[in-house]
Amino acid sequence: MDKIEAVVIGAGVVGLAVARTLALAGREVVILEAEDAIGTHTSSRNSEVIHAGIYYPAGSLKARSCVAGRRRLYEYCAARGVPHRRCGKLIVATDEAQRGELDRIRSRAHASGVPEVDFVSREQVREWEPELRCVAALHSPATGIIDSHALMLAYLGEAEDHGAMLALKSRLEKGIVRNEGIELQVQGAEPVLTRLLVNSAGIRAPSVARLIEGYPREQAPRELYAKGNYYSLTRRAPFSRLVYPVPEPGGLGVHVTLDLAGQARFGPDVEWVDAIDYRVDPKRAERFYAAIRRYWPGLPDGALAPGYAGIRPKIAGPGEPAADFMIQGPREHGVPGLVNLFGIESPGLTASLALADDVAALLPD
Repeated sequence: MDKIEAVVIGAGVVGLAVARTLALAGREVVILEAEDAIGTHTSSRNSEVIHAGIYYPAGSLKARSCVAGRRRLYEYCAARGVPHRRCGKLIVATDEAQRGELDRIRSRAHASGVPEVDFVSREQVREWEPELRCVAALHSPATGIIDSHALMLAYLGEAEDHGAMLALKSRLEKGIVRNEGIELQVQGAEPVLTRLLVNSAGIRAPSVARLIEGYPREQAPRELYAKGNYYSLTRRAPFSRLVYPVPEPGGLGVHVTLDLAGQARFGPDVEWVDAIDYRVDPKRAERFYAAIRRYWPGLPDGALAPGYAGIRPKIAGPGEPAADFMIQGPREHGVPGLVNLFGIESPGLTASLALADDVAALLPD
């Protein structure tokens, strides 16, 4: 049986960041990806936002990894030529009852190490974004946008430059914990033995963990899917910054994001689903108009077209408190050399470099 020092399951943005970190440390790394390309799920079906670290409870893994990861990500993009722009973001209250929520968001951001998030006057908002309506707003100058696919290619390229190998169409069928490591049975290939295994399978991470005989399957969380639909603006965007309403249960509300060409898209909403389905229902746009017009009254009828959808890899269900990122190592489950990443939703892209360091720290020398 062939032996490999380290295997990373999942070629999304976090899996590729982990593979890069391990390869840079001199590890022999193979990346297993079930699909025929990298980043085909959550990593390429999101808002492509570099988050500042505003919304997450102070001291949480989400807050810590987002703040640290964002600083490193900007440096990485500048050094590696990954297209990005630090455009800033406005979080807006559209009625007086929402002012208190803005206060709480500001306090949470400051407690998490993002002190630059602060109130701006309505006059300043009107000067920046004349078509935006609000009663109060927070400004986050550290928020930006990024080409997520270019980032993944940069991670992969650097990993491959240091000896890592990518195996596409390589779905894990079964894992078996042995005394000398973890045997992996991969679709269409001979079994291999690895000493180190990182499960970064995104929305499928709990299912992948349960494929491993010898792993206590009750330790894997539920695998829940929160679909987010996006709709594209069919005309020129009137905004130069991202615009977010106050958050809603399960997500950050229907917000305005921009791509690097200036094209605007709106979303995501929150649609709990039982299976992975990326179709966008044109009829759901009807509820988008009402949500968007709270802060952009001038949105014309018929200006939204179905864009794309993504699935958030949730480990807490509707009505439950939002779950933190879960990095589960041998201390929790007892399997040497195995690390599982569960519930890596937003801000996983922003936090990817920091999360990769956390994973590497759990693996033995």
